[in-house]
Amino acid sequence: MTKLIRITTVPISLKLLLAGQMKFMQEKGMEVLMVSSDGREVAQVLKNEGVRHEVIPFTRKITPIQDLKCLWELYQLFKKEQPDIVHTHTPKAGILGMLAAKLAGVKVRIHTLAGIPYMSADGGKKGLLEKVERYTYHYATEVWPNSQGLKKFVIKENLAPEEKLQIIGKGSSNGVDLEKFNRNALKENHLVAATMRILPGENDFVILSVGRLVKDKGIEELVSAFINSKIESKSKLVLLGSFEQDLNPLDPETIQIIRDHPRIVQIDWSDHVAHYMALADVLVHPSHREGFPNVLLEAGAMQLPVICSGIIGNTDIITQQKTGLIFPVKDAAVLKEAMEFAFVKRDKMAEMAMALYEEVVMNYNRPKIHQEIFEKYQALLGAVSP
Repeated sequence: MTKLIRITTVPISLKLLLAGQMKFMQEKGMEVLMVSSDGREVAQVLKNEGVRHEVIPFTRKITPIQDLKCLWELYQLFKKEQPDIVHTHTPKAGILGMLAAKLAGVKVRIHTLAGIPYMSADGGKKGLLEKVERYTYHYATEVWPNSQGLKKFVIKENLAPEEKLQIIGKGSSNGVDLEKFNRNALKENHLVAATMRILPGENDFVILSVGRLVKDKGIEELVSAFINSKIESKSKLVLLGSFEQDLNPLDPETIQIIRDHPRIVQIDWSDHVAHYMALADVLVHPSHREGFPNVLLEAGAMQLPVICSGIIGNTDIITQQKTGLIFPVKDAAVLKEAMEFAFVKRDKMAEMAMALYEEVVMNYNRPKIHQEIFEKYQALLGAVSP
């Protein structure tokens, strides 16, 4: 039986970014082991996926001594488990997982690339993060960028040989669950709960952002654009995501505005994102860097109009004035204009949302992505063990 080890830095990535993937592979006859740091999501992931999980104490920061400890623990795990495939996702899991797998003699070593941190870094940290990416791709036998934009960036920067790079289908790491993100499948009690948290007025225009509240996600520009817009008094800005002040924190002024503004609602997190999307009039995704953002696929599946920054990943999904509105990254003034346009031109936004919906249904249905990954696994195994 083929043994697959799937690794992410933190368990929430197994839960959200790779949902259903491990269960699918096990149902296809593989023995699957999940690996991540410990966390409250582990119990839910075990229940959802139905496969084993091992804890390796990864950190998301640069912690050399702890990282060496994790590298040794991964090496020991691989020697014990003797996997046929090690497949990593997220930067820390990538560098440590690929190096340990190489040292342990694993023949098929895959890293999914879903964003490159050094693209938005500066100073000495930028150079260090670039080296981490280069080493990760060097130790991998396959690198799977999850968008055409990322693949082109890797080639342009000469980070990895082109022959190592493969994109699954049209892109995405995991597709979108069209049964969950479906307006006909929403549960009334969750809709009521979401409504009670937002408390929209009868005519309020609801602007939704989904993701961690950090600088890299463009939250500072979004808040600035909202409070300076002509539609501030007629709208509500809903920020569905937690503050993360350890890494890439927001400035104190922005945090204070979020907490004090009567028309900004911050919600730490919910597993019922689809219900918030159903209540929203537009999704704004102002991120500074992305791989292939799941939230845009989810908005597409929910027929929710989209405004996003013009970065790699976003522009792999959204076409300007066809499937959504795109503004220059970090440009709060143009973002403000885009939100005002969406408020006035609701019919036009609905047309673009329907065009995006059709693309998502055609190209990004989750079982289709899972099947393509499985077939790629089989081809790689056949190549190393005919």
